[in-house]
Amino acid sequence: DYMEELCDLWDFRGSGLTNMHGSTGDIIWLGTTTPQLEEIFYELTHKHNQDLGGSGSNLRTPACCIGMSRCEFACIDAQHMCHTLTNEYQDMLHRPQFPYKFKFKFDGCPNGCVASIARSDFSVIGTWKDDIKIDQAAVKAYVGGEIPPNGGAHSGRDWGKFDIQKEVIDLCPTKCMSYEGGKLAIDTKNCYRCMHCINVMPKALRVGDERGASILVGAKAPILDGAQMSSLLVPFIPAEDPYDEIKEVIENIWDWWMEEGKNRERLGETLKRLGFQ
Repeated sequence: DYMEELCDLWDFRGSGLTNMHGSTGDIIWLGTTTPQLEEIFYELTHKHNQDLGGSGSNLRTPACCIGMSRCEFACIDAQHMCHTLTNEYQDMLHRPQFPYKFKFKFDGCPNGCVASIARSDFSVIGTWKDDIKIDQAAVKAYVGGEIPPNGGAHSGRDWGKFDIQKEVIDLCPTKCMSYEGGKLAIDTKNCYRCMHCINVMPKALRVGDERGASILVGAKAPILDGAQMSSLLVPFIPAEDPYDEIKEVIENIWDWWMEEGKNRERLGETLKRLGFQ
């Protein structure tokens, strides 16, 4: 019934053409005349009780991973943070005031299940400061073949005996791990928090206890100047409700970008033009 009401309204005040967007769950109406815009807005908000968001130079639909509700690796409550900041910045969602669109995405840990580092102007990625927790008995059980690696994900095929040197130590990007005398050691100062070792041996290795988030800025898909990944701005920041420290970073960035950004220039393009510093 609700969909028919929307279609009837659009037949009356527009072209009748619609577009249903997959990734953001948007219903898009294509083609009308300028005098009808305010009428459509009024009818949707007053007669259909529909809260309207923009699709222009505003804050776009924030997104997060499943976070602490289902994931054992989550370092931050990504869902709660996403919900809180979505509510906090309703004006930015509904009243375009930026040079171009701006996206938040929240990853609970460095595994990055919503790929915030590749597709958001403001990426929040859960991380930890202290040592990765090591259960040496479980490490030996992996080496001895008692526990299948990768959470048993490859159990349907025999990949041969687990080789911790080849499958974990040698694949560490900073070579911060060693396995000698049946004992695994990690040099935390050189750890990138890439999660590879934890993913391979989840029963033996766990994220640390001193948890928070890293903030990265400037990712985008190709618009004016080609794709780019976000760059690290804040290596570690507390991520506890009400997220005041994170809000301060967001609002400082917005103040600067609204002053310096050109029309239809994403934050990453402004940073590239004026310099990250």
